[in-house]
Amino acid sequence: MSEKILEKQGPSPDDKSPMKGFPQVGYLKHYITSDNIIVGDYTYYDDPEGPERFETNVLYHFPFIGDKLVIGRFCAIAKDVQFIMNGANHQQSGFSTYPFYIFGNGWEKVMPQADALPYKGDTEIGNDVWIGYEATIMPGVKVGSGAIIGSKSVVVSDVPAYSVVGGNPARVIRYRFDAQTIAELLAIAWWDWSAEKISNNLPAIVGCDLAELQRISQG
Repeated sequence: MSEKILEKQGPSPDDKSPMKGFPQVGYLKHYITSDNIIVGDYTYYDDPEGPERFETNVLYHFPFIGDKLVIGRFCAIAKDVQFIMNGANHQQSGFSTYPFYIFGNGWEKVMPQADALPYKGDTEIGNDVWIGYEATIMPGVKVGSGAIIGSKSVVVSDVPAYSVVGGNPARVIRYRFDAQTIAELLAIAWWDWSAEKISNNLPAIVGCDLAELQRISQG
């Protein structure tokens, strides 16, 4: 009696250390303690000092402000990528940007109204995004799926899907694919497939077989 051999369906997203013997890589969602940081399955942080360091690089993220850092699935984040959140912003409408009010002792009399402080909303990273070593993401930036952010880039504005950006401030260097292919990939959204479906179709995903991905998504 023959036995059916089951193909492995990849590492479990519930395994915080998916690369045994290489603890610097961790599935990030397991290292998050803040309710205002949301990370999708399979997204990893790679840091020789340990993936638990990730949150120390999410700066000025104060709970009373309420802004969120949202990171999608299958993202690759290198060591010391920093996310600057809205708590870093200073009031810019007066002659001075110095935050006198936070020091009290009479200076609290110039406490600004909450809506007087710059607020740029949540920071959102799409799916399948690669963020290089020591890149900095500023408050409220939206990064499209499939984008690549070069090492040490300072990202001050939104990053289009499947673009490659770099520099300070980061600019689009090129697009990875033509506009029609990008639109098709975003519609297919393979990162939302089940683990089994992804595993069974990895050759098409990594091999740029758009026709096969379209066939599978329509099946």
